[in-house]
Amino acid sequence: MRLTASRLQKRRRPPAVVISGVALAAATVLAACAPGGGAASGGSATPRQAGTLKIGLSGDPGCLDPQQNGNASSINISRQLVDSLTYLDPDTGTIEPWLASSWTVNENATQFTFTLRDGVTFSDGSGVTAAVVKENLDTVVKLGAATSLVTGYLGGYEKTTVLDDHTVRVDFSQPNAGFLQATSVVQLGILSAGTVAKTAEQRCQADGLVGSGPFVLKSYTPNQSAVLTRRPGYAWPSAVARHGGEAHLDSIEFHIVSEASVRTGSLRSGQLDAITDVQPDDEATLKSGGFTILARANPGVVNTLFPKPTSEFAADATIREAIQIGLDRAQLTSVLSGSYQPATSVLAKTTPGYKDGQGALKSDPAAAGKLLDDAGWVKGGDGIRVKNGKRLSPDVVYISTVVTNQSVLEVVQQQLKDLGVELKLRPLAVADYLKAAQDPKVNFTFGNFTRPDLDVLRSAFSSTAAVTAKETSDSLEKLYVEEQSAADTAARNGIGGEIQDQLIENAYAIPVYELSQVAAVSAAVQGLGFESSSRLIFYDTWLGK
Repeated sequence: MRLTASRLQKRRRPPAVVISGVALAAATVLAACAPGGGAASGGSATPRQAGTLKIGLSGDPGCLDPQQNGNASSINISRQLVDSLTYLDPDTGTIEPWLASSWTVNENATQFTFTLRDGVTFSDGSGVTAAVVKENLDTVVKLGAATSLVTGYLGGYEKTTVLDDHTVRVDFSQPNAGFLQATSVVQLGILSAGTVAKTAEQRCQADGLVGSGPFVLKSYTPNQSAVLTRRPGYAWPSAVARHGGEAHLDSIEFHIVSEASVRTGSLRSGQLDAITDVQPDDEATLKSGGFTILARANPGVVNTLFPKPTSEFAADATIREAIQIGLDRAQLTSVLSGSYQPATSVLAKTTPGYKDGQGALKSDPAAAGKLLDDAGWVKGGDGIRVKNGKRLSPDVVYISTVVTNQSVLEVVQQQLKDLGVELKLRPLAVADYLKAAQDPKVNFTFGNFTRPDLDVLRSAFSSTAAVTAKETSDSLEKLYVEEQSAADTAARNGIGGEIQDQLIENAYAIPVYELSQVAAVSAAVQGLGFESSSRLIFYDTWLGK
């Protein structure tokens, strides 16, 4: 149904990011603003091909194989090593050519045919062929539990057929309109045949990790660092890259610096050129010191209170709806920097197919209180509502290491207390959170789902998805199937809009705020941007003198 012609000679601005305030040390360094409010670190000078960029990451990647890991540190490294079949333009939401020069999709989104561009090689010298693409997709499915994030993109995967050296067809047993977008993510990036043949553990530890990207891996020391070097002869960037040919940087040194204060101090002292996971409290200090803050909201489902249908309180529609309209999301700006925004829908504004839901999310504490009054929840002496001797005390579990979670949920807790709802906060380590999220008695889980595609709604809320059960309905389940069957973008966006409306109106989702990726860079760093999943991409980056 859809044919995308090759646009590989088109060169535009780098992938856009949202810039939250700039205080620059030199007048010659400018913010390269793009249409639609986006911007990238950059200047007006001519890029130079030299230099080593040193960047501090907040955590160890754990596993460098992009097909087995989805954390930000891992992606920020592996995205530079691995190219994908397509590239999702973060500014326009359109899917552009990369390793594939064109593609077609059948009417019900069960068959995708890709034509590969000529002359592309992996860093070991082997060619990027249809056979290698087939090996990658077949192996990802076989990895199973080791790559649950990726296999979610391949729901209904049936087979991949090599039509010729440069043409490959992917078939699904059920509609999977989201697969086209999935071909742009690093988790379905194409690795060499030699890498695919390695064991899962070897790949995680970067033993023979070979891609076709603009950088190659020189070394990886767990919990310490990873070093990438420029790949000679690279000549196949995506259609939205700013330049052609080799990357500008000689190398990139990723240093694991878990303490936020140490990362910030290392940037200010010049030991690092850039850092990730800038804390809200540090942004103003860095800006005033001449550093640029780069931020982009994670696309997909925003940080949300997810109600469990098996729980005592969150299963009650009246309680959910009261919480939905009882929250004053605008107040969250008191604990969030300008890089984060209160939720305006179930989806972040950076998600293709986003629909504004601010009308349904408008704060109305009086109406919320009336809902609870009418349902028989009466305020006790301490202000907390009681019904049949039971206090209205739902709990929420969340990951403690996401620094903005605690401060935001404390504001939410106070707002709900004023409403007569006693929200019990349960901050947990990641492993404990994953266990607690499976407990049917837990009322709410809190977190987000990152993916720049409407299918994230099905992944997050459908009863058939491989996630903790959440509230849903028969009408929503029908819409999830329709969304996956719609190859036409406009039709798919319309269905996605209906899903967002129903999730908010029935309080099956209680969106709170948009989680963002926030980085800070020195004035020397030019052309650094975010790709569509809000992870850093260094191909167009260079260092000024």
